[in-house]
Parts: sequence; structure tokens; C-alpha cells
Amino acid sequence: MSFTFRAGFPVNTFASVLAGGLVMMPIATGVITGLTPSVAAVQRASAADGSDPYRYSLAPGDKLNMTVFKMEGYEASVEVLSDGTINLPRLGTVDVWGLTLEEAKQLITDGYARILRRPLVYLDLVAPRPIKVTVTGEVERPGVFTLNPKKENGWPTLVEVVQKAGGISATGDLSKLEVIRPARKPGGAVKSYTFDYLTVLRDGGHAPIPLIYDGDSIRVYKAENLKNADMITTASSNFAPATIKVNVIGEVSKPGVVSVPSNAPLSQAILASGGITRRGSDNTVELIRVDGEGKPTVKSMGFNPKAVLSSPTNPPLRQGDVLVVNRTQLARMTDGLKDALEPLDPIIRATSIFRILGLPVTGLLGL
Repeated sequence: MSFTFRAGFPVNTFASVLAGGLVMMPIATGVITGLTPSVAAVQRASAADGSDPYRYSLAPGDKLNMTVFKMEGYEASVEVLSDGTINLPRLGTVDVWGLTLEEAKQLITDGYARILRRPLVYLDLVAPRPIKVTVTGEVERPGVFTLNPKKENGWPTLVEVVQKAGGISATGDLSKLEVIRPARKPGGAVKSYTFDYLTVLRDGGHAPIPLIYDGDSIRVYKAENLKNADMITTASSNFAPATIKVNVIGEVSKPGVVSVPSNAPLSQAILASGGITRRGSDNTVELIRVDGEGKPTVKSMGFNPKAVLSSPTNPPLRQGDVLVVNRTQLARMTDGLKDALEPLDPIIRATSIFRILGLPVTGLLGL
């Protein structure tokens, strides 16, 4: 099952932000054993009218605190084990994997109702488990990341996770960010949600900012036929890294690694290195780039700081690019002549000393 969210979609129809989180489309859920008829009826009604929001589901690693009102000996501070169970006083093992806090609380209440009269159960999430999320596609550092939600920072959002992966790359499509969410219980259906932020940033409008939960996967697709305006919009957004590092070598005033804004043109990196020296050639600048498969490409071009972004002489740069500013023909000839005369340098220096002292040069040459 997949959903697409674009700028200006009806919030009450598809999604809305609830306490900073995303309220998803209708999710068909089964009735969990042990729930009272009233709670089960509410769940069925919510799923039917589309108002069932995505709620935090318990899983291994969550730390819970359970108490029963005015009942001593029924307190428990537990952690959900790797099999999704917790151990409670008088009840023993209770399977809470995939349940919301409300569902788990009702399940525990039903269990205690067999031995207690009208028990009032309190269940609190003391510490949520670390969030493990996978980020793939057109980001600077794809991989699996572990995030620890904290009260002062709140729950991680889609934007923050993309930033954690180094930001969207120069070829990333900001109009197609996909969030793949696993089922609440093992073996359930996986859901997919696609978000278009490029249209929102370019034309204005509303777009949801979904919270990212444990087990989510984020994919940033590669852009096709990306326009200059879209490239600049993407680079200036907080989805992109603030700066990228490129290496400028050769005939520039300050060769080395320089930091430039994301999607900066070639001319900006050369100017950040102090510009081309008088020995450098404006017509022979080489751009060396390594693609995702490790294959290097070398492209030779001229240097024109007035060229439009994405023009043949002023392409946008990517993280790790290498720029080589070659020498002019005159500088090459001068350097070649210097190299050819270098073996004779000791003799030339000795001859100069003999002349300064007024000694005959023939004695130096053994004549």
C-alpha cells in the first residue's frame, strides 16, 4: 500500500499533523485478543472512517513503568524483551509487541480483572527504544542510522534523518522522497508514503513533516532532467548539506580542499582557492568525478566565471570532486627548459664563483 502527498492536498482527507506527527490513511487492523468490546468497537469505527492515526507501537527495547491504583506489590519497571514480552506480577509473561500503550494497558487490565476487582492500571513509556532507520538513494552518506529520541529535541522527523545521512545529493529528487514503514506486527503489510517537497518550496503550500519511527526506511530517488531553478531550490533547502568539500589543485593561489555551498558552480570553487595564477590556463580546467560505482570520469573545459550554472563551462559540483587547473603553454615550455638545464646548475654556479674571485674558468674545466 502506498500514498503520495503533494503541495495543497486536503489535509483532512489524506494526512494531518497531530502533535508533530503524521496521521496516516486508514489502516485495517484486527481486534487484539483481550480487549473489551467497547475498545474494540472504537478501533473498528476509527479504521472505518479513516481517523485512525499512526500511534507508537511497543517493541523490544522499550522501557515501561506499570502500577495498579492502590495495590501494593503490583508495581513493575520492565523492558520489552527480544521476543516482545514483558513479565508482570501475578500475570507472568504478557506479549505486547506491536501494541500501542492504550492497547497494552487494556490487555494488562483484562488480565488483572481475573484476580482483582475493577483494577485501575497505569502504564507509562519511561524510555523509548533507539530508532534504527535506513536511508538509501541520493544522499551523501547512505546507510543505517541509530537515533535516540530525547525530550528536549523531540521525535526525529524526515528532514532531520535526511540531514543525518549527510543531506540530499546534487542529483537527488526533492519531489520524490519515499518513507517505507513496516507493519506493527511481524508478517504484516508494509506501507509506502511518497512526499513532494520541491513543489512546496517552489510554489508554496502545505506538506506534512512525518515523524520517523523505528524500522522505517527512507529512499531519495534520482532526479531526471533537473532544471537549474529546481537545482538551486534544492541546494538552498535544509534537505541539502550546508557545504560540500572539493579539492582544487594546480595553478591556483591556494591549492587544496575548499568548502563551498551545496551545488556550487565550478567557478566558485576556483575563486575560493584564490583564483587562477598567471601560470594557469583558463582553457584547460579538468573536472575529475567518481560515480557511485567507483568509476572516475575526467571532463576538460574552460573557465568562465560569468557562465550560467549547469552550462558546459560552469557545472554544479558534488562532494569529493577534484578540479585541476593546468599550466599555460608558455609555463610548460619554461618549466621544460628549467628541467633540462637543472643538471648543469652546479657547473654554472661554480663558474660564477670563479668569475667573482677573478680566477680563470679554464682551471675549473681542467684545461
